[in-house]
Amino acid sequence: MIAKLKEGAAEQAAILVRRGPPFDPGDRGFERHAVYLGGGHVIFLFEGDAADRGVEEILANGTRSAALGAWGPLLDQVPQLAVEGYYWKRTG
Repeated sequence: MIAKLKEGAAEQAAILVRRGPPFDPGDRGFERHAVYLGGGHVIFLFEGDAADRGVEEILANGTRSAALGAWGPLLDQVPQLAVEGYYWKRTG
C-alpha cells in the first residue's frame, strides 16, 4: 500500500515506523513486512502466500484498525493498493 504524507508529517511517520506494527506480522501469515518512507510518501510492503488475506484482516478488524488509526492524521490521502509490476530474487 502507498499513501502520500501530509506536509510536515515525515518526522511523526518515522516515529510510528520505529515503533513497529501494531500487530504480529507472523500471526497474520506474512513472510516479510517492511515500511518505507521517502519523497513525502509511505509504502507498506506485505509479502507472503496469504498477504492479501492478511491485509484484509488487519483493515477489517476494529481493534487493529484503531491502532492503525495513528496514521490517519499523517496521511494526505487514503492508502492505495499497489500491484507488483516486477520482482527479482537471487536464486542459488
